[in-house]
Amino acid sequence: MFVMRISARADYAVRAVLELAVRQGSGPVKAEAIAAEQEIPHKFLEGILGDLRRGGLVTSRRGGSGGYQLARDPGAISVADVIRAVDGPIVSVRGERPTGLTYSGSAEPLLPLWIALRANVRRILEGVTIADIAAGALPEPVKELAAEPAAWENP
Repeated sequence: MFVMRISARADYAVRAVLELAVRQGSGPVKAEAIAAEQEIPHKFLEGILGDLRRGGLVTSRRGGSGGYQLARDPGAISVADVIRAVDGPIVSVRGERPTGLTYSGSAEPLLPLWIALRANVRRILEGVTIADIAAGALPEPVKELAAEPAAWENP
């Protein structure tokens, strides 16, 4: 079964990158400051920042004036980039990418459904940058989807 879920790790990662974006230009930011501002457990955040560094999204510097900074302009970092850096593929079915699945018989139509779902999720997450969020300026298609009353209901 497929369940679309944003992990705590992905949520914290996006919030940490966003915090770095709004502090950009003021030098490296200590993990403790990010953790305090975003109410993220510090030890958990350290692991996330390591993943973001390995993913090429942040840089780090040691020492008294050290900390973390974005490795790229916030306009060049999508929400999808951040999620992939800490969680891997954005949409999976039973832990596999939909393109790796095969179905037969009456279940065959499921594959294009999962592929379409993945395409839609990717379209949204790849279409929103950290700069968009920092500016409070989500793209119109995202604002329109969020404005639909049914989007806020739990079926």
